[in-house]
Amino acid sequence: MFVEFLWVLLLGSLLGLELIGKVPPTLHTPLMSGANAISGITVLAALTLIIKAGDNSVLLALGAVSLGFALFNVIGGFLVTDRMLAMFSRKPARKENR
Repeated sequence: MFVEFLWVLLLGSLLGLELIGKVPPTLHTPLMSGANAISGITVLAALTLIIKAGDNSVLLALGAVSLGFALFNVIGGFLVTDRMLAMFSRKPARKENR
């Protein structure tokens, strides 16, 4: 069973690497926003796991770790997206003193 999970991880990683390599730079920001939405779903799944864990400390720890990673991914993704969008904003005009 564990070997099957490793195969899925390996094939998913290779497929993701191949797909991301073909994305033009103009589509990077919309894809980042989509990735942030997917990470938001991961946050909800982690919260559900924590709520349903009850007295099971292993599930509680797993939910807490997954929630931390998902929040890190969401916040980092939004910071990167904001920084990229700031590159396209117009700079305020400077007043010249004469």
